[in-house]
Amino acid sequence: MHFEWVKQAAGFLSPVFANQIAETEIADAGVNAVKQVAIIGAGAAGASTAYHLHKFAAEEGIELNVTIFEKTSHIGGRSLTVNAFDDPLQPVELGASIFVEVNHILWNATDTFNLTRVDPGADEPGTLAVWDGYHFVYEQDSNSWGWWNLAKLFWKYGTAPYYTDKLVTEVVNTFLQLYERPHFPFRSLSARAFELGLTKITGLTAEQFLTENKLNGAFARDIVQASTRVNYASNLAHIHGLGAMVSMAPKGAVSVAGGNWQMFARMVEKSQAHVQLDTRVTSITEVKSKNPAAPASRFSISTSKESGSKDDVQRHPTAFDNVVVAAPYQFSGIKTEGDLFQQPIDEIPYVKLHVTLFASPFQFSPEFFGLPAGTKTPTAVLTTLAEGEEPKPGADGAGRPGFFSVSLVKIVTNPKTENKEFVYKIFSPATVTPEFLTKLLGVKVPETFTGSAATDASVITEDGEATASANAAVEPISWYHPAVFHPYPQKLPRVTFQDPILRDGLYYTSGIESFISTMETSALMGMNVARLIVDDLVSSSVTSIEDDDIVVVEEVAPVAASPAAPSSSTEAVEEVVVEDVVVEAVESVAEVVEEL
Repeated sequence: MHFEWVKQAAGFLSPVFANQIAETEIADAGVNAVKQVAIIGAGAAGASTAYHLHKFAAEEGIELNVTIFEKTSHIGGRSLTVNAFDDPLQPVELGASIFVEVNHILWNATDTFNLTRVDPGADEPGTLAVWDGYHFVYEQDSNSWGWWNLAKLFWKYGTAPYYTDKLVTEVVNTFLQLYERPHFPFRSLSARAFELGLTKITGLTAEQFLTENKLNGAFARDIVQASTRVNYASNLAHIHGLGAMVSMAPKGAVSVAGGNWQMFARMVEKSQAHVQLDTRVTSITEVKSKNPAAPASRFSISTSKESGSKDDVQRHPTAFDNVVVAAPYQFSGIKTEGDLFQQPIDEIPYVKLHVTLFASPFQFSPEFFGLPAGTKTPTAVLTTLAEGEEPKPGADGAGRPGFFSVSLVKIVTNPKTENKEFVYKIFSPATVTPEFLTKLLGVKVPETFTGSAATDASVITEDGEATASANAAVEPISWYHPAVFHPYPQKLPRVTFQDPILRDGLYYTSGIESFISTMETSALMGMNVARLIVDDLVSSSVTSIEDDDIVVVEEVAPVAASPAAPSSSTEAVEEVVVEDVVVEAVESVAEVVEEL
């Protein structure tokens, strides 16, 4: 990996100066030289694009020079860890948390790069529960034998779990054909989805799709809807059928020890791409050659340092043969000419999700869930709507529970006390308040969230057991990390999707997110775009031109910026996806269903 910390500061032409002259010259090495590819974004899609470009080009004997521009200071994009208590030895997944064995690209990456796969379950066994705001409609104990959980599932829901699992398997197997010829690579996602019959599923709400398959009822409301809420913050009435099927497919879920972002960092490293972190792409413009033998279109990119002034824009000295926009365009702030994208990029509604991580020595209060004092509470609580409650879209979709999930994700050591504490994660449509946490934990949480002492509450002991400790002065919350993200689109029913080719030489990966939004599908689209680029290079005719040919950047009229993302304290990472974060408890449900 080559980090261009110094080079990027030299040789750039200020756009202010560029506007004072009619044309700007950018050196062009000629059509026979190494092809230049720019990738905007170093998340799952961008890293996969770079990795597979290197792989496919090497197989075809094509020389490529790849440059990755990433606006944040890290590789991995939506796969992001934060350190509890700022301790690098205690990382916690904030973004995309798991992947599964049928996620071939990610699974194979862990093997290729010798990364350790681990069970993403909490550090201690406990109970999964689904809560409708009134009572627990389903509970499953990880300490119980599989046959006992299976019996409970049968007793409550009859054969619905079996037939739902069968339907999920059928849909997933159909989707996996996108990895294979003749369906791979694909220039049109809409066409491929139609050919495979998947638009019959994406064109319906999950509620309609399950009803069509005679699977509506208590299991759909209690289990399938709990899964769509924790995965995509949506109820069955407001998510397409494919999104629901993906939500129910976390069999064999794993994560990478130390953080899933390592898969993408290793992909980028293997690609030998030049990486420019903390670098926001501000514009893409078409450049034309004076030599008629040169490529019809090449592209110039201007950038600014994310940590510097947004007015300090510089033009990259290289004209690129191909540019891949590997991040949601509507949040990118990239400016373009009016007709640069021959296939316009749709602006689609994204979910606004609050993800809250915090450490505490206290367990959930039974009274919060309407249980008698002293009752042992679940370690993971998914939520659904009560029977008869209206399934609303958007922020109101959480319904009576008020949140989508709350779960124990890790046990850590508080460096101040050297005692063990619980790390919890909450998914919610609104800001988590001290009042909410006070009720959830059963202890007074201060307005500052951390720093105040609580007394007469249940705390965790050396052996991991919770005991009452009268007048024990402890912080109710010792570490607190809130974040606001736009992690994935609202998966409303649709039968057309943004295609990966915007025009010759320009590609886009995020169109797949309306179809399925996971780390794996983003990586799949990256692999698909890489294959398209290499195939086009192989088939294109190569004509020699002078090595000192000059490419002319024509002065263009002022351009409109793409819609900027809403500002927040977490703007730099607002695209972090928790999209395929399936609370580990969901996997246990799926595994029980699989035994049927």
